[in-house]
Amino acid sequence: MAGLVTTWLCVEIMGVTKNTPRIGMHASIAGGLRNAVSSAVETGCDCFQIFARNPRGWLARKLERDEIREFRTARDKAGLWPLAIHSVYLINLAAQDPILLARSREAFRGEIKRSIDLGAEYLVVHPGSAGSADAGVGIATAAESVRICIRGLELRGAPSSADHAGLKSALTILIENTAGQGSSIGCDFQQIAQILAALDEFPVDVCLDTAHTFASGYDISTEAGLRSTIRTIDRSFGFDRIKLIHCNDSKAPLNSRVDRHQHIGLGQIGADAFRRLTHNLKFTRVPFILETPVDKDRGYQWNVNRLRELCHSSTEGALTRRIERKQKANV
Repeated sequence: MAGLVTTWLCVEIMGVTKNTPRIGMHASIAGGLRNAVSSAVETGCDCFQIFARNPRGWLARKLERDEIREFRTARDKAGLWPLAIHSVYLINLAAQDPILLARSREAFRGEIKRSIDLGAEYLVVHPGSAGSADAGVGIATAAESVRICIRGLELRGAPSSADHAGLKSALTILIENTAGQGSSIGCDFQQIAQILAALDEFPVDVCLDTAHTFASGYDISTEAGLRSTIRTIDRSFGFDRIKLIHCNDSKAPLNSRVDRHQHIGLGQIGADAFRRLTHNLKFTRVPFILETPVDKDRGYQWNVNRLRELCHSSTEGALTRRIERKQKANV
């Protein structure tokens, strides 16, 4: 029995030391798209996320060919993978107002085209809000919106490994879970699963936001809560559908339905929870993108360093407790 436990411990240690996640941040495009690449490199990122246009308005300027070429060249040289583009917040794919819905669909189709032009692997979008309508109506509208926006565009889906990055039009759309503010859909994992099921023939998967997950009622702050959340994910859309993690602590408490990001380890989720996440083999295969605050005391550099510190910190105590439980179970 001692030999079996020793072998299991070695496997566990190898898992936490050799399978650390790729870490990146949401980089600003102020001054030009290429500047986002420089910022990500200077911060020590493996991957990054950007807005591909002004996120605060409906109008988007056309990207010039030279601008696209310079950005793609800079990114290739830096070796950053993957690139995620976050859709503008005005888009509401579940809108019941016909004018807002038409605008949202037009803008999202534009986002898809820009993502393809820039060579992004992922395009992240919130599923939206159905207003006073039933959540089921919102889910159906959001799925139909994605279907309409993809129509006529050849999307093959992004590769799951950096070794295969760079395929033309290899874009996957990621539905991001929400905190559940107002009448937004997507705070329940089953709702995400329903959207995916309606789009099964398209390259559409999931972006899991840790702050949204916690604020919507899934308690990832504790070891028991994380195990429960993992089981819920497995029963809904499944871990193989999670292609990106938005890694944020939460200022808002559990089940508050409030979306407020905090620095890693300084919020309601806490440092121990992020240590567990970055050592859990279900999560380490997925890139982590930080969307943490930038203030006078801390910015992305602090959060990237903090997350890496947690990735490489010892889990000896947790492993010892798990060994003891296994030993007791076999007595």
